[in-house]
Amino acid sequence: MAAMRATSSFLSRRGLLARPSADSLLRAENARQLFPGAFRRFSTAPAAAADEEPIKPPVEVKYTQLLINGNFVDAASGKTFPTADPRTGEVIARVAEGDAEDIDRAVAAARKAFDEGPWPRMTAYERCRVLLRFADLMERHSDEIAALESWDGGKPLEQTARGEVPMATRCIRYYAGWADKIHGLVVPADGPHHVQVLHEPIGVAGQIVPWNFPLLMFAWKVGPALACGNAVVLKTAEQTPLSALYVASLLHEAGLPEGVLNVVPGFGPTAGAALSSHMGVDKLAFTGSTGTGKIILELSARSNLKPVTLELGGKSPFIVMDDADVDQAVELAHRALFFNQGQCCCAGSRTFVHESVYDEFVEKSKARAERRVVGDPFKKGVEQGPQIDGQQFKKILGYVKSGVDSGATLVTGGDRVGSRGFYIQPTVFADVQDEMKIAQEEIFGPIQSILKFRDVGEVVRRANATHYGLAAGVFTSSLDTANTLARALRVGSVWVNCYDVFDAAIPFGGYKMSGIGREKGAYSLRNYLQTKAVVTPLKDPAWL
Repeated sequence: MAAMRATSSFLSRRGLLARPSADSLLRAENARQLFPGAFRRFSTAPAAAADEEPIKPPVEVKYTQLLINGNFVDAASGKTFPTADPRTGEVIARVAEGDAEDIDRAVAAARKAFDEGPWPRMTAYERCRVLLRFADLMERHSDEIAALESWDGGKPLEQTARGEVPMATRCIRYYAGWADKIHGLVVPADGPHHVQVLHEPIGVAGQIVPWNFPLLMFAWKVGPALACGNAVVLKTAEQTPLSALYVASLLHEAGLPEGVLNVVPGFGPTAGAALSSHMGVDKLAFTGSTGTGKIILELSARSNLKPVTLELGGKSPFIVMDDADVDQAVELAHRALFFNQGQCCCAGSRTFVHESVYDEFVEKSKARAERRVVGDPFKKGVEQGPQIDGQQFKKILGYVKSGVDSGATLVTGGDRVGSRGFYIQPTVFADVQDEMKIAQEEIFGPIQSILKFRDVGEVVRRANATHYGLAAGVFTSSLDTANTLARALRVGSVWVNCYDVFDAAIPFGGYKMSGIGREKGAYSLRNYLQTKAVVTPLKDPAWL
């Protein structure tokens, strides 16, 4: 416990898992107080009435308690925390605040469900049917889920309703299909022995999901874990707990036995640290920042050496070659960066453009950014909602200032939109150099940095000159160039003439400090299975 307290203190000092102040959640922070009018001279993007009265979301918040052993319950401490509307900073609801004692309760429930309950003992086909019923319920309640995801996270409703909810539902169906297709092997041995290789569920899986894609990360993690027959304790991000609680209720409605899935909203230094260091957790999966991932890996190692999968940060290159259709490349690079308000781990945040088309690309990128519609995510036609909270809002504007101070050319944007909430103009920097902070660090906001290069060898070297290795984009009409770059880039995903393609069957994860392991596809099943060899002697075998 002393080690946990020390680590929690360290997390707070580093700001990696720090608990936000009540003021930052309860009030809409004024950017003029944070960065007094420093960027007023730059152009603005179209605003969809960011200062108008916010549209009332078409959903009610039903679940705000912890889910432990099949029941929604208060935190042991009785404490709650506010989850806020990024459009205004006002409180949506108060949510039960889980801490170490609640993690103990949740792990105990999961352990009992795994060791004594029906879930790992029922047929794989029955587990498949539960997950399929869950997917059907998600589809039936898709409007409510999409509205909660947009309200809690500031995402455009068109994005959640048309993209994220269907993708999460598809992911659950994908892993439902895998449940009865997880096979062992019979291995020939050099002698009279029968050798079986069994793939067994790993046990109790701890999972920590981020605030930027809470619903999708729920599906990516819970889907394979349950398909393999495990029990789960999932900690939501404190900024966006609502969608996970809602869909967890649907999963129980679909017939999931009590204790198999437990959901504990809470903060990193308390609930997160407790889950990572818990001796009763057999495996941990985390999506979030690289700094926090390092700490989680250390906590897991110091406790029971539980295996850990990490999907972490990125500074992904988007490479535009000299043979590219510039108009198409501009649009794709724009989407690669600005999607989800730029709050995406694999955002194409270093836009490398060949020198022969650089000036044209910059001018057209400026025009596209200035056409981007920023406003209430519940308003039709809005492309960009607010950033998640005041802390992120302030951080992003700090990067704008850093870019200006380091000599990059601020082509457009750089200020807030409206006078309340956490809206930021789509921002484009040109003349960015590799050593600049905006080219080195993960910004997690709507800031596009455009860099110039001369040839393939140069851009490969510069693109790989980072601690990260999550993803990359390549835009070219040459198959040879595409193949060369796809093999040379040290990243987990390369999108050629496309970006952010997230099919349920495609594995996702990073090289270097962008993570350990893969999520989605058949590869994710490996995270939740143990491999066991069973050897028995054969007497007078007819064959070997």
